[in-house]
Amino acid sequence: MNNTSIAASAITPRLPMPAALPAQAKSFRLPPRPAFSLTSVAQNELLGALPRAALEGLFEELELVELPFGKELFVYGSKLDYVYFPTTAIVSLLYVMEDGATTEIAVVGHEGVVGMSLLSGERAMCSAVVQSAGYGYRLKTSSLREAFSQGGTLPQLLMRYTNALFAQMAQNAVGGRHSSIEQKLCRWLLDRLDRSPSNELKVTQELISIMLGVRRESITAAAGKLQDEGLIHYRRGNITVLDRSGLEQYAGECYKVAKTEYDRLLVDVARC
Repeated sequence: MNNTSIAASAITPRLPMPAALPAQAKSFRLPPRPAFSLTSVAQNELLGALPRAALEGLFEELELVELPFGKELFVYGSKLDYVYFPTTAIVSLLYVMEDGATTEIAVVGHEGVVGMSLLSGERAMCSAVVQSAGYGYRLKTSSLREAFSQGGTLPQLLMRYTNALFAQMAQNAVGGRHSSIEQKLCRWLLDRLDRSPSNELKVTQELISIMLGVRRESITAAAGKLQDEGLIHYRRGNITVLDRSGLEQYAGECYKVAKTEYDRLLVDVARC
């Protein structure tokens, strides 16, 4: 089962995303390169939850990779050669329509995995683009399938994570239809905050508008409203979250459902 395999009838096979990214955001720099070690690998929560023996069994197959802003990990219809376990990077899963319009359907950071493919010859059903520069570990999908077939903790973790990811996709779809622009923005910011080391996010309003599939002017107005209410502080290219609990209340169910599912995943991971 591929964690990106959901219906995509409105997508054409090869529609590039990076060309749509705002130019000023491309200046975001990578943090210092970490050492390649079991401790570094364990920064990814799925890998870190594996028993020591299982993690050591994968260690020689894992490759530490730079994930710069805007890098395509795969596009719709492409062969999934690698699976990625982000540690400090944040990756967006995207739908790109025939007219070039883009919508983010999910986001993955240190809690998850991107491009999971358990069947030989599977193709990607969406695109994956690095949205926040950082690092991660990649593994050949053939190696993942071999490790999965051996049973143990790894298959349990991956299946539980897939359930949590689907919950996020479903909630984003519902929220996209029934939530206000302010609620969508709050949810989007909280999703990043959950996967970032601080309350400061390097992001432009143009990028947010692309990810949410709305006009930039709508994001400007919504961000201004949240700033007036003391929830965030915005300056060009940076958003600082001042009141997380206020953002959560504002976002409501738009954020709560998926967050509850991820919290349940962490509890399950701790029991593995």
